[in-house]
Amino acid sequence: MSRFSELKDLVMSLEGDFEKFYDKQNQAAGTRVRKGMQDLKVLAQDIRSEVQNKKNEKED
Repeated sequence: MSRFSELKDLVMSLEGDFEKFYDKQNQAAGTRVRKGMQDLKVLAQDIRSEVQNKKNEKED
C-alpha cells in the first residue's frame, strides 16, 4: 500500500499549484502542474507494471 500512499501524496502536493494556476493564472504554477502530472503518469505506469508482474507470477 505504500505505492498508493505515494500516489496520493503526489496528487495532494499539486493542489496548491492547481489553485494558483486556475484561480490566479500563475504561469509558473502551471509549469509545476505539468511536471507533477508527468511524474504522476510515470508513477502510475510503474504501479501498473508492478501489479501486472505480481499477477503474472501467481499464474505460473
